[in-house]
Amino acid sequence: MTDDEHRRRELGAFLRSRRERIDPEMVGLPAGRRRRTAGLRREEVAVLAGLSPTWYTYLEQGRDIHPSHEVLDSLVRMLQLNDDERNYIYMLAYGQRPVKEGPLREPNTESLLWQIAEANEPNPVFVANQVADVLAWNSAVTEWYTDFAKLPDEHRNTVWWTLMEADARERLVMWEEEAKDVVGRLRAVSAARPGDRRLSRLIAELQTESPEMRRWWSDHEIRSQAPRVRWLRHPELGVRRMNLVVAYPAGMDGIGIAFHLPVPDDEEA
Repeated sequence: MTDDEHRRRELGAFLRSRRERIDPEMVGLPAGRRRRTAGLRREEVAVLAGLSPTWYTYLEQGRDIHPSHEVLDSLVRMLQLNDDERNYIYMLAYGQRPVKEGPLREPNTESLLWQIAEANEPNPVFVANQVADVLAWNSAVTEWYTDFAKLPDEHRNTVWWTLMEADARERLVMWEEEAKDVVGRLRAVSAARPGDRRLSRLIAELQTESPEMRRWWSDHEIRSQAPRVRWLRHPELGVRRMNLVVAYPAGMDGIGIAFHLPVPDDEEA
């Protein structure tokens, strides 16, 4: 059995288990006395989700069919799945979790990210999403990078700052290599988020405004996120070498926390 066949069978089994736990009265259907199995029938799920009964039957049987995002989300609503269950069926159908667009909507989560950044003073720490929009930062970031609060919301982004803001070329000692890195990582992200409108707008604007973006984007170079050394230049403190490590906290899909750990003096080159 191939991996795709295994995922299709798991998806069918999961959908079947979830329809069997739905009480017909929960979705406005009469319970009746002639039901031989628990929960809903396949035909009822299909009708309530706006699908063909035959097509939905094929989906539960693990046939080689490919449900769209709209179909999966319709089943999520109809079967009353929670966020974890929605992520699970997306993983089975596509091999990845559903894309979440837009800024954080949970006030408590946003507050927590600011607390994490501020708790790591005096080392720079900033928080960004998969599109590289900066969501939180501490005062050390303002000193070593820039004050992101002074940038318009749509430009509060590490790729935009690196390519378009003059202070980036001063602060990033190895600017060209750093700029190629963020472009390569943005291209890798774009493959996983083809329908992300925010990402599409950012790429289009950068290609219009930055000759380096146009040139490097056409190179199709791909970079992945990995711990690395970054050289930063402070206007008063001079050049410092820092280990850049990005952590992805559990339960915060697509959120990365960029920690900067000073290289010990005995490791300085």
